[in-house]
Amino acid sequence: MATDISSERIVAPVRRSAEAESTQWAGPPKHRVLALAGQVVRWTLLGGFSLLFLYPFAWLLSASLKPRGEIFDNRLIPHTVVWDNYVEVFHQLPLLAWLWNSVVIALLSAGLMTISSSLVAFGFAYFRFPGRAWLFRLLLASMMLPGAVTLIPNYLIWRYLGWLGTSVPLWGAALFGSGFYIFLMRQFYLSLPRELFEAARVDGCSALGLFTRIAFPLALPASVIVFIFEFQAAWNNFTGPLIYLNATGVENFTVPLGIAHAMSIYSPTNGGQGDYQYVMVASLLVTLPMIAVFAFGQRYFVEGVASVGVKG
Repeated sequence: MATDISSERIVAPVRRSAEAESTQWAGPPKHRVLALAGQVVRWTLLGGFSLLFLYPFAWLLSASLKPRGEIFDNRLIPHTVVWDNYVEVFHQLPLLAWLWNSVVIALLSAGLMTISSSLVAFGFAYFRFPGRAWLFRLLLASMMLPGAVTLIPNYLIWRYLGWLGTSVPLWGAALFGSGFYIFLMRQFYLSLPRELFEAARVDGCSALGLFTRIAFPLALPASVIVFIFEFQAAWNNFTGPLIYLNATGVENFTVPLGIAHAMSIYSPTNGGQGDYQYVMVASLLVTLPMIAVFAFGQRYFVEGVASVGVKG
């Protein structure tokens, strides 16, 4: 009897261990299966939407490598690959001049807009003066005005100044800032501790020094957001060049106006031969600067989006 009890004491833990091991290897827990299924569904949806948004770019790349008669056959893999399209486009169109004009205008507009909006935003965030709240409300109200309302007054101003037919109207307005960008930068400046500026004032720092030495360097992520947004807006601007540059030579056009001009001269209704492959090549090449700008400022862009709304 004692022998049976002893053997049972030895065998029972081994049996329980075997049962626990068999239960452990019977399969993953239910919550793990659900989590894995959720990840599969999430990545499938993300991959599907990514392919959906990348399809126009893939179609453009494919069309740029096709001959004239196969551009609109909707094949992603060209039946005939014509690499000479990327060489001939520079003989058919003044593409380099259009790119240079757009780069200069976009850089000037984005740079001036970033500096001017940051200056005004810092003034609203730091300084206390009578009527500050009403001036800021008036600034926000200006964001409600449609662009068509100010189109004719702006044209008359630039005509009075004698700058029609030049690129100055396309970047000169950036000297006065933008209501949206000022609001964006002000929210970031309000998140900075005021004691930091007060300590600098005690040390003899001027008001301009507070901006150039403390505020603007700390607001670099938000400034990159403003720069990227304004660069993209100036790069894709079609209405402005159409109004102020349409009467000048073709070499003075920007990229959007130049591509529209190429579409018109190649259209069969205007006597063209339908050589839209050059338009496809030009459209593909002009997207590269925007990709480069976003790739360069992506880290600051993400940091700015995460921190610009810290304090309302």
